[in-house]
Amino acid sequence: MLQLNIQDETSRLRAVLLGTAESFGGIPKLEEAYDPKSKEHIKSGTYPEEKAMRREMQAFYEVLKKYDVRVYRPKIIKDYNQIFARDIGFVIEDFFIKANILPDRARELDAIQYLIDQMDASKVIIPPEAAHVEGGDVMPWGNYIFVGTYRGDDYPDIITARTNMKAVQFLRDLFPEKKVVSFDLVKSNTEPRDNALHLDCCFQPVGTDKAILYKGGFKNLDEYQFLVDLFGRENIFEISRDEMYRMFSNVFSISKDIVVSEKNFTRLNNWLREQGFTVEEVPYAEISKQEGLLRCSTLPLIRD
Repeated sequence: MLQLNIQDETSRLRAVLLGTAESFGGIPKLEEAYDPKSKEHIKSGTYPEEKAMRREMQAFYEVLKKYDVRVYRPKIIKDYNQIFARDIGFVIEDFFIKANILPDRARELDAIQYLIDQMDASKVIIPPEAAHVEGGDVMPWGNYIFVGTYRGDDYPDIITARTNMKAVQFLRDLFPEKKVVSFDLVKSNTEPRDNALHLDCCFQPVGTDKAILYKGGFKNLDEYQFLVDLFGRENIFEISRDEMYRMFSNVFSISKDIVVSEKNFTRLNNWLREQGFTVEEVPYAEISKQEGLLRCSTLPLIRD
């Protein structure tokens, strides 16, 4: 039996599901792409190749193993993109919550059924059908659960809007003792530099009291200010529009003092080291072309 336990984003990681780039299906047709960054790279002929992405994920895998993390992988589905494990579910406390993801991606959950079968069945939760949610929008942080959402009336037309207010209410009902705080994110179906696909594309806590933050990802400045006040201006690394596009906030914490980051994020990696973090740098620039990075590739199952 898997004893799930996730209370926050940064406690010592013991077990994780890491996606896979094996047999990812090659370059999709333009109309098959779900996000503007993938579309941009399909149009320009720079969409990543499987060999390069497998190499990047292997580098990440080796860092996780270096720190004795138990790493699970999805079963391989032929010609199917299974890189972004974060989207398909998430753990809060000892509950595994299946995500209501885009219908085209439902088979990704089948590929980890062997893992779900090792969990306490009473702790595996399926949200109501009307509650749309993906794991990139959900961040447990002690007494808080931070949730990225989109409150616009045009929600059904915005394919980059993945988590709705019904999901926020669902989490409030499931965890009544926690403060569930939602953030209305800036979305674009066409411009990746103005699209916070998930909350982790414009915000992520690191350590015990620090955060990476992009002001332009938030539609409501009061909600951005809430995070500034919570973490303290001096503890925040503010990223630019271009750095958001390059996914600077999508790093991954192995512990409160070890962060895995993309090797080209020089400004961020220097700041993290100045704050006392050990930074494990990996190449991940090819995977980032699909508008996801290190946090997106992982689904943490157990932290201390």
